[in-house]
Amino acid sequence: MRLFAIVLFALLTAACNQEQDVTGSTPLCALRNYSSYNPRDMNQCVAACKSCDHGNTVTCTTSCTLKGAH
Repeated sequence: MRLFAIVLFALLTAACNQEQDVTGSTPLCALRNYSSYNPRDMNQCVAACKSCDHGNTVTCTTSCTLKGAH
């Protein structure tokens, strides 16, 4: 009975994490959409952020600045 409870708890805990891991997906999207993507170029970085991460101008500009874009 304890084993059943432990397995049930483990399954329920695993089912709670519905977020998909998207680590690294932005560079792939940017490279797919922009043939000569340069993450240090502020305009390209913001455009890629808006289209690939569904961000807005303010959040994407901040993100790109933190990543070193000029």
